[in-house]
Amino acid sequence: MNRSLSAAIVLALCTAAPVLAQRPVHTFSRPVHTYSIVARDPETGQLGVAVQSHWFSVGPIVPWAEAGVGAVATQSFADPAYGPLALELLRAGKTAQQALAALLAADPHPEVRQVAIIDAAGNVAVHTGERSIEAAGHRTGPNYSVQANLMLKPTVPDAMARAFENAKGDLAERLLAALEAAQAEGGDIRGVQSAAIVVVSGKPTGRPWEDRIFDLRVEDHPEPLKELRRLVHLARAYQHMNAGDAAVAEGDIERALREYATAESMVPDEATNGEMVFWHAVMLANLGRVDEALPLFRRAFAQDPNWIELVRRLPKAGQFPDDPALIERIVSAGTTAVRSR
Repeated sequence: MNRSLSAAIVLALCTAAPVLAQRPVHTFSRPVHTYSIVARDPETGQLGVAVQSHWFSVGPIVPWAEAGVGAVATQSFADPAYGPLALELLRAGKTAQQALAALLAADPHPEVRQVAIIDAAGNVAVHTGERSIEAAGHRTGPNYSVQANLMLKPTVPDAMARAFENAKGDLAERLLAALEAAQAEGGDIRGVQSAAIVVVSGKPTGRPWEDRIFDLRVEDHPEPLKELRRLVHLARAYQHMNAGDAAVAEGDIERALREYATAESMVPDEATNGEMVFWHAVMLANLGRVDEALPLFRRAFAQDPNWIELVRRLPKAGQFPDDPALIERIVSAGTTAVRSR
């Protein structure tokens, strides 16, 4: 592109946010042919994007989302500037349709773009350029848009729409269902390589790191969707760990123990290197419930004996009783566990 996309947007939509004219914009294209979904959960207000492509590291290019603002997918011969600029227009009060119209009017090559936008009210706008590589197309429904290009079959968007509409669970689960339906229908004619999912809360907290419920990427994998689903499941487990930590800070120890136990039950030992089991055991021991803690310590120590040394270091940090007898009892249990490996 030969001109500033942000300046052209201001010309195309004179009421756009003034800051658009002040920002430099990268206007290059990347051939990120793929399938994706943007969606909103009407019950929670959560906004999300999920994508899979036969292209390395699709996560930094295609999906964009901001709590209380909207979500964007930019693909085909993707211009990554569409993501942040669309969000800026939505933040300035434009609808999804107005934001997309401005972006396309400012783009010298809209014919090669495929873009979908959903705003915080659930309005959807989507564009599939006439020079997107076949099979290419999109489908929209209440609170969602699915889009695909370079597909093996033209039926991929229909399969995604059906899966999303019929799936149960939270927004992340429904986004994954749409991606898996696309792959089952034939997916990208070239195969698979990377995937990503971003889900943000419906209302911004002013702390963006807390607004991002899921922000996961599979950069390069022979089965990226299976790996993405595994990561979402693991992220859910760690969300329970975080909830346990929050409960501790609030003094609700029983709720903390329930959260830690839930996290631990969700993930097999070999998948966590003892992390969840170990901290659950530490909490129990801190409460004086050592008999309950010892089996968990043994499980952690059996995975990695370095957890034994960590027990010795915790008292200095104020995270464990400075009780040599207690520490020796736990370490002895750990030595037995290591020997039995």
